[in-house]
Amino acid sequence: MSDLETEIIDKYKINSSNNILDEVLSGLNKNQKQISCKFFYDKKGSELFEKICELPEYYLTRTELEIIKSNINDITSFIGDDCLLVELGSGNSLKIRLLLDNLNKLAAYIPLDISYDHLIVSTEALCKDYPGLRVIPVCADYTKPFDFPELAFPWSKIVIFYPGSTIGNFSPEYARRFLNMIAKRAGKGSGLLIGVDLKKDNIILENAYNDSKGVTAEFNLNVLSRLNNEIGSDFDISSWEHKAFYNENEGRIEMHLVSLIDQLVSVNGAKVHFKQSESVLTEYSYKYAPTEFGDIVKDFYKVEKVWIDKNQKFSLQYLSVF
Repeated sequence: MSDLETEIIDKYKINSSNNILDEVLSGLNKNQKQISCKFFYDKKGSELFEKICELPEYYLTRTELEIIKSNINDITSFIGDDCLLVELGSGNSLKIRLLLDNLNKLAAYIPLDISYDHLIVSTEALCKDYPGLRVIPVCADYTKPFDFPELAFPWSKIVIFYPGSTIGNFSPEYARRFLNMIAKRAGKGSGLLIGVDLKKDNIILENAYNDSKGVTAEFNLNVLSRLNNEIGSDFDISSWEHKAFYNENEGRIEMHLVSLIDQLVSVNGAKVHFKQSESVLTEYSYKYAPTEFGDIVKDFYKVEKVWIDKNQKFSLQYLSVF
């Protein structure tokens, strides 16, 4: 396999049932019960999200792809030669292929994802399609401190690729701390190519999270199935429903699971009571005006370039660490 590195770095695996159990119980004991959106992405959840990305209501993925395609030469000029291209939450690697097809000299590509099974599948496909590329997959929860693997070859700088507006899943203050952590890990002179969803008409936003085929609802409910399978809970999926809406005061979409009945659920032996109509917050997605996002990163990044689609729905931004 020579210059091809495909071994998953086991010390970063996060699929420990004890870790999941502790975090889930902590979230369910809050006043507003919650389950972290990172638990969406088991094998089935990752597959469902790919289906969501193809839905007509879900503009985010196709709009970001259009931005990349339309500005590819400009984007790759910022990335430059001989860099380590690190993708946070690599998923099916669809967007990264547009970059890989247009980067002539790349030191290595490091896909980093929380879903171990999905990471293996996408890595194997990339290795087959890009036989001359170093691919170094890392299974990790990138929201927690992590180290880049030690490498025995030269590289110029690190460029983090963080597409899909995933940064919107964090509160603005948490997003600021998280991006500061990423800047410190990558180092001075490194880059961040990040997708940021923009504020727009509420109907467009709410339709994107309430598709007519019910795929997003299935995706949301699947997190309960995952918890049943992995930590021994006994959620009755039929007793829950999906709800998503735009919270204008907070500037964010919220996704909830709403209990249809008064019920007591066992979470690995711990009893959690849910009142009828009580909700569990599973995800929020903040939307920003370009100036608002610029204020979040101004203390540790310079905004070098912002690309926006013609309909003003989405932005892709290149930031450099100073």
